[in-house]
Amino acid sequence: MGTIADIAATEQNGERFWIIVHRDGAPPLRLTIDQDVLLQFRLKKGMEISDDLLQHIMHADEVKKAYQQALYFLAHRMRSEHEVAAHLRKKGASDSVIEKVLKKLRAERYVDDEAFATAYVRTQKKTSAKGPLLVRAELERLGVPSRLIEQSLAEYTLAEQVAVARSLYEKAKKQRRAESARAFLERVRQQLMRKGFSHQVIAAVLAEGSAHTEQEEREALRVQAEKAHRRYAHHPRPLYEQKMRQALYRKGFSLDLIDEWLRRQDSEEGEKGGSRP
Repeated sequence: MGTIADIAATEQNGERFWIIVHRDGAPPLRLTIDQDVLLQFRLKKGMEISDDLLQHIMHADEVKKAYQQALYFLAHRMRSEHEVAAHLRKKGASDSVIEKVLKKLRAERYVDDEAFATAYVRTQKKTSAKGPLLVRAELERLGVPSRLIEQSLAEYTLAEQVAVARSLYEKAKKQRRAESARAFLERVRQQLMRKGFSHQVIAAVLAEGSAHTEQEEREALRVQAEKAHRRYAHHPRPLYEQKMRQALYRKGFSLDLIDEWLRRQDSEEGEKGGSRP
């Protein structure tokens, strides 16, 4: 049992108050509490406080502090309940405090996993061009219940998935390297898989597009062949051709185009008088 000897506002924060409690046979207890807790328990100077009431006051203040931390955390963007709980846990809040804070946040609609999941799916498909498989994995990591994940992803239609994947394909075409059509398609396939699109969507998008024209394929072969030529030019003809075919075939070019380039290159060397033995 103790008695409140003094109540005074702190200098750093006008919404927090010092409470000094004198206790029989023990040093005075000094603690700070939020003004809402002060009002909740109707604390005043001279009021007697039992140890049990003191514990309730301190717990209520922990809930208030955690609630304010949660509001600050939520001020930047929407969060899942799991994210809020993890943040408060890192701040040192107990599970009982976290549950009370979440209950209050739910009641005030500061957290709503259903609305969060729906908004998350819409944002990721529009601004990040992510497929549903990746979005699902991210929502699972954020602790959103499976039922709500399925519900939110139902709005990501197959037509939308194809449209988003197609935009990535078109962007890749504009930034394509000197590579074979086969290598390009495989690179785009891997990119779309990493983005979370299904095999069905990827196949539909790749089937629609034409990776390279014949001229682009020949130009890509020329660039890659010249690089390989610099590596293998010192080899005698049979070994040189073998290594060139292997290197360019691994790059995805057809043997017909490779042989065509080798014949042309051999002819050009012959005209210059430098035909390889």
